[in-house]
Formats: sequence, structure tokens, C-alpha cells
Amino acid sequence: MYSQKLNNFIYMIDLKPAGIEDLISSYVLKASKVAIIESGPLTSVENLLAGLKEIGIKNEQVDYLAVSHVHADHAGGAGALLRYLPNAKLLVHPRGAPHLVNPEKLWTQTKQVLGKVAEMYGEVQPVPKERIITVTDEMIIDLGESVELKVLDTIGHASHELSFYENTARGVFTGDTVGIYLSKFDVVMPTTPPPFHLEKALASISRLVEMAPKRLYYSHFGPADDAVKKLKAYTTQLKLWGEIILDGMKNGEEFATIYERILERDASMKKVADFIDSHVVLREIKTRDIQGFIGYFKKFSETHSNSKIRI
Repeated sequence: MYSQKLNNFIYMIDLKPAGIEDLISSYVLKASKVAIIESGPLTSVENLLAGLKEIGIKNEQVDYLAVSHVHADHAGGAGALLRYLPNAKLLVHPRGAPHLVNPEKLWTQTKQVLGKVAEMYGEVQPVPKERIITVTDEMIIDLGESVELKVLDTIGHASHELSFYENTARGVFTGDTVGIYLSKFDVVMPTTPPPFHLEKALASISRLVEMAPKRLYYSHFGPADDAVKKLKAYTTQLKLWGEIILDGMKNGEEFATIYERILERDASMKKVADFIDSHVVLREIKTRDIQGFIGYFKKFSETHSNSKIRI
């Protein structure tokens, strides 16, 4: 089984790339029209199609495939998936669209950043330009039966990050905007790879808080209630990490030392430290997360030489 029914019209599909469960979710909204949120990577396309079959959705019934951003784990399989979905259009941020039409540079960068994990996801596949709809902030995607998706520009994790707000259940499909949810532990792990922008990320989270959603649908991984509480906790967590990493930079500390200091002060991360270190994907993310903060602080210092960083 790949699929799980979450309410009367929302389903989750565990994409299980390389057989890894609870890593990447796609969500399917089934109203008068059908939308999929997140294609996932190339290596999980067959699993997504199997999930659609379980739900009872024929390939030709899918109207939209929306991706939160164009990183390989979220959109790498879009081009391959669309070959099976003859009537679907891809919804993507305007800054992300060119990288899916011609993904050669994106794939090169993905391999440089992710290494073996990139190969596990598979090469990012191109999407025909005529099948793309670029979406902008506040745009409404009407799926019928009073179900709507509102497009939200929630940059920070990436410069082209989108979230999608669903009106009837008041839920947000978050992409990587608000971290990685380790549902077995009820713990959120930051995802802040370079080029990360802390100030914009915090502003995006604040915007979501103001919308007062009831539920968050994490791409990594699964749904979570107490949405506002989790959003506020993630804000606190990012600020804590920023403070620790900035101090570490000033003291010339190595990544390992900085991470140990994070575990000392972030109780939730300490709780899952062994699980992360044993996980083929998550153990790579923690180093990239620290690099993202360091890159942000260095760039801030270069462009705001007379300003003090405030967290």
C-alpha cells in the first residue's frame, strides 16, 4: 500500500524512493478536478502511479501537478510523471520553471550537493514548456466542489519556494518551508541548505502563522495537527540554530562542534540524533543545514558591512 486517505478528498502517497518509507509525501486532492502536490523524484514515479491506482484515479483524470520547488526530491520526477498524465499541467514558481524545462544545470548542482543521495533520487527530468503554468502569490486554483488551493510565495528554503493553502480543511501543503517532520517522534528537523535566507524564511513562517491553519501537510513527511503551535516552534528553532551557528563561526568551530552544541540546546534534535545519524538521507542533511546558515551569515556580512546581524 502506498496511499492513505486523510479526509473526504485529500490522500497522501508515500513515495518510498529506493524503498525508504516515510521520507517523501505526495498529496492528491480529489474534487471535480484532481491535483497532485509534489511529483517526488524520478525513482518514485512508479510508486506514485501505483498510489493513484489505489485511490481509484485514472491517469487521464489528473488536471494539475503542483510542485513546491524544483529540488530533485520534490520535482525531479515531474517530466517523467507527466508522460503518464496526458491532461495534467505543471504548476511551478516562475523562477523554478526554466530549471525544469532545461534541467541540466540543476542536475549538475544536485549531484554536487547531494552526492550519492542524488543518484538515489534519479536524474531530474525535463518538462515540456507548453505543459507548464507559472503560478504567483495569491493565485487561486479552483478544483470544484468548493475546494480551492491558494498559492503562497514562501521563500527562504529556496528562492522559488511555494506553499499551497487549502480552504475547506484549512491546511497548508508546506514543501520545505517549515522543515522536515519526523512523525514517529513528533519532531521537526530544519532543512536550510545553501543558498538559505533566514530573514525571508522567518517572514514566510510568520505569514503562515497569521493565516491560522489547522493542519500542516509536510512533503517530508506527512500531516500534523496543532499547525500554529508547530509553526511558532519552528521559528524558535531556526532562531536558536542561527544563534548557535553564528557563535560557532565567530569562534572558528568545526561543523561537528557546532552540531554538538545544537544537540546540547535543541532538546527535540537531541531526541532524534541517533535516528538521523542512522538514516541514509537525513544524516547528510544536517551538514547542509549548517552550511546554509553559514552561507547566509557570510553573505549578510558582505552586503551589510555596517549592520549587526539580528536573530
